Amino acid sequence: MIGTGAVVAQTAPLLAPLNAATGIFQYIWVLIALPLAGAIILLTTGSLLKRWGHIIGVATVGVSAILGIIMLLEMMGRSADDRAFGQTAFTWVFAGQFDVDVAFQLDQLSMVFVLLITIVGTLIHIYSIGYMAHDPDRKRFFGFLNLFIAAMLLLVLADNYLLLYVGWEGVGLASYLLIGFWQYKNSAAAAAKKAFVINRVGDVGLSLAIMLMFVTFGSVTFSSVFANAGEASDSTLTWIGLLLLLAAAGKSAQFPLQAWLLDAMEGPTPVSALIHAATMVTAGVYLIVRSNAIYDRTVFAATAVVVVGVITMIIGAIIGSAKDDIKKALAGSTMSQIGYMVLAAGLGPIGYVFAIFHLLTHGVFKANLFLSAGSVMHGMNNGVNMRRFGALRAAMIITFGAFTAGYLAIIGIPPFSGFYSKDKIIHAAFEQSNIVGIAGVLAAGITGFYMTRMIVMTFFGKARWEDDAHPHESPPVMTIPLIILGFGSAFTGMALVYWGDIETWLTPVTGLEERELAIPTVVLEMLTLATVLVGVGVAIWIYRRSVPIEPPQKVSVLTVAARQNMFDDAINDVVAVRPTWYTARFLVWFDNRAVDGFVNGLAAAVGGVSGRLRRIQTGFTRTYALVMVIGVLAVLTALGLVMLP
Repeated sequence: MIGTGAVVAQTAPLLAPLNAATGIFQYIWVLIALPLAGAIILLTTGSLLKRWGHIIGVATVGVSAILGIIMLLEMMGRSADDRAFGQTAFTWVFAGQFDVDVAFQLDQLSMVFVLLITIVGTLIHIYSIGYMAHDPDRKRFFGFLNLFIAAMLLLVLADNYLLLYVGWEGVGLASYLLIGFWQYKNSAAAAAKKAFVINRVGDVGLSLAIMLMFVTFGSVTFSSVFANAGEASDSTLTWIGLLLLLAAAGKSAQFPLQAWLLDAMEGPTPVSALIHAATMVTAGVYLIVRSNAIYDRTVFAATAVVVVGVITMIIGAIIGSAKDDIKKALAGSTMSQIGYMVLAAGLGPIGYVFAIFHLLTHGVFKANLFLSAGSVMHGMNNGVNMRRFGALRAAMIITFGAFTAGYLAIIGIPPFSGFYSKDKIIHAAFEQSNIVGIAGVLAAGITGFYMTRMIVMTFFGKARWEDDAHPHESPPVMTIPLIILGFGSAFTGMALVYWGDIETWLTPVTGLEERELAIPTVVLEMLTLATVLVGVGVAIWIYRRSVPIEPPQKVSVLTVAARQNMFDDAINDVVAVRPTWYTARFLVWFDNRAVDGFVNGLAAAVGGVSGRLRRIQTGFTRTYALVMVIGVLAVLTALGLVMLP
């Protein structure tokens, strides 16, 4: 890792055995089973439940959320070292020395993910009732949503890497189905395929890491791998850490596997909120933090995590600053905010807790922002071009209020949520390296710019609507989730700091290390806030005047790059697509000319010789007698030549 500092306090993660699941905790499996059952019912019953399908979808996830809340309350009533529970369903794989159970682990880390996934997921399901009201395949859509939730819950509740991999792949499948849900649109079908292929690249990393774990430790369970991590060589741990980082980069859209994220906006807006807020893009952060026992022992892999997070944090913010599509601007924002989390996770015990802290607050305010954007689209005939918005605050008061709460949270204005979580990451970054800390402050300033640009272009200024646009507020089934998420954007940070004590809660799993910082915390917070306000001011100064409907053509090189997603598609084309294409063409040529040529040539040679030999098979006795005479003469001549003195 980068930099050094004086250690003030450190609490190592506990590796104590899991408690046997009893009481309410014996129903851990139900958390997954409910949405999975909902998915099976909705996707296999045809038109039987078409009228009530959305109710089933909401109910299954909602009950899981209630069950998760009950488990949280029970867990909070226990001591810090008595909050981890294990449950084995059945033996899954038994081959020689390789034994893997379908077993679940519920501790402080997985608990926060369960709550985020189910509660935010329930709100997104409710919102989808209104958003997808006129879609003829609404029941199938809710089936895919349920499948997504079930896979994500399996991912975070698994007690071993192999079962986690099943959930990991399930999330990838469900995202493919949801992003390409409107498959009649070529752009949606292409976006789904792109997300699926790029995620498979990352998944290779996870599969290889699991194989290397088994070869090294003889097990893939968390408890065995983490307990024996100290006995593995540095090179082995580094390779495992890098392979896990590759997996995280694919699932969480981090550099260099981020190209799929913006195209994923082709899916319905509730999908964007689900994938980009509470579920899929957070899976990589979970994987790294869960594997903290590995990263704590490999400086190189941990530093690589920091580098990937910093790069993605900056380029995501730059991309978000140049997009006119409101959903793609938010997608660039997601890329940047996940970069903050990955950066924090790479800092080790200094940052693990704050990576999860920001993940929680981001899950709330980014879901709020995406659903608010969907509400705007709902009132603007599905338009996404912010240059065709403007002056919507009066026509969509509730949406404007919710979006504003999310806006203030993401840019980190106190006391909104982002102020508490993002500033903690920046503080931790400065504890480790001034360069990384400065990058965090710079990204915060760019965030202030692109988010202010977004809210000004959408809700302020003059109306730039299309002639057929008639802006109106969304129905209550959509605005009620917005109101709840708006309040969550405002108060989640405070609740987690002052009521939930998130640092104390997660420390038994992640550890927490604090170091002395030359800059006082208040000064650092003021510096960050001032940088954000500079970004806000620049955006207001640029966009306070009328916004041209057509984007300007004379722009800087950086703007051109941002509009082209920092040329990620072009780079992938040069680095991966074209080499693969040319390799495939060469292999086809080699197969046709070399392999098939050899086989066909050999067959032709045998056939030619056979044809010539057939000519002497005439069927006439005189011909055979002549051949025999010639043969005898040839033999006698040869013997005579040999016997001559």
